Amino acid sequence: MGEADEDQFVEDDPTDDLGQMVFSDDDDLIVILMLADMDYERHKKKHRGSVPGREVVLRDMSSGNLGIVADYFADPPIYNATFFRKRFRLSREIFLHIVDGVEAHDDYFRQKLNATGLLGATALQKVFGSFCMMAYDVPADSMDEVVRLAESTMVEAFHHFVQVVVEVFGEQYLRPPTIEDTARLLAINTKREWPGMLGCIDCMHWRWKNCPTAWKRQYSGHVDGPTMILEAVASKNLWIWHCFFSLPGSLNDINVLQRSPLFQRLTSGTVPPIEYMLNGNKYTMGYYLPFLGEFCEEL
Repeated sequence: MGEADEDQFVEDDPTDDLGQMVFSDDDDLIVILMLADMDYERHKKKHRGSVPGREVVLRDMSSGNLGIVADYFADPPIYNATFFRKRFRLSREIFLHIVDGVEAHDDYFRQKLNATGLLGATALQKVFGSFCMMAYDVPADSMDEVVRLAESTMVEAFHHFVQVVVEVFGEQYLRPPTIEDTARLLAINTKREWPGMLGCIDCMHWRWKNCPTAWKRQYSGHVDGPTMILEAVASKNLWIWHCFFSLPGSLNDINVLQRSPLFQRLTSGTVPPIEYMLNGNKYTMGYYLPFLGEFCEEL
C-alpha cells in the first residue's frame, strides 16, 4: 500500500492513533498496565520531607518543560511531526489530547506551587516521561535529564498515568470491534487486496523476572527463562483490537489460540456478521493474518 493510501486512512479517523497506546479486550490491558503498579507499590516510599545529609539537586523543572516544548511543540519545533510520530507512534495532536484528558481527570497532573512557592512539574512533563518509559522500555531515573523529574516523582507520575488512561479512555477503546468497526476494517483490507482480513495476529513472550521457583518450569519454553505470553491483534494503523495476556511461556501459538477469547466469540456467534466474496465464493467468517514482520508492515 502506498503512502497516499496510508495518509488517507489516518485522515478518515484521526482518533485511530490513540489505539496505538491502548489494548481493547476485556481486562487484559489493565493486567499489563498494572504491572507498573506492582513495582510501584513495592518500591514507593513515604514522603518524609527533607532528609538531613541528603544532597539537594536543583533540577530547574521549568527548563525541562521549555525543552520539551522547544523540541516538539514550538512553531517551528526542532523535531517535526514526522520525528514525533516515529518516536512515539502517534501524532502530536493525539498526544496533546491525552495530556489534556489526564490533566482534567486527575488533579495530580495539574501544575501547582510547591512548599517553596515555586511552580512544580507540568502535565506535559509527566506524560512525556511516561510515554518515553513505555516507548523505549527505560527506567524512571533515565528521564531525569529529559524532563527534570526525580526518579521517585517519575515512578509516581507513571503510576498515575496508567491508571488515568484506563479511566478516561477505557470506555471507548477497551472494547472489541463493533459492527461499524468491522465493516471499516473489511473495507480497508479489501482495498489492500486482502478481502475478509480483520487484522494481523501474533504472540510474544514477556520475561517474568520474579517468577516463583515452583512455577518456573511451567512458564519456561523455547525462550530462555520463564515468560508469559501476550497474544494481540492489530490493524494496519496499529490499533490493537484484542489482547490476551498471562498464559505460561511453555505453550505454543496453537495452544494459545485454543484458549483465546478471540475465537471463543467466533464459536459462540457473538461477533458482528461478516460477508464477503473471494474467488466467486461467499464467506461469512473473517480471518487474521499471522504477523510476518516487515511483510506485515508493507501491508
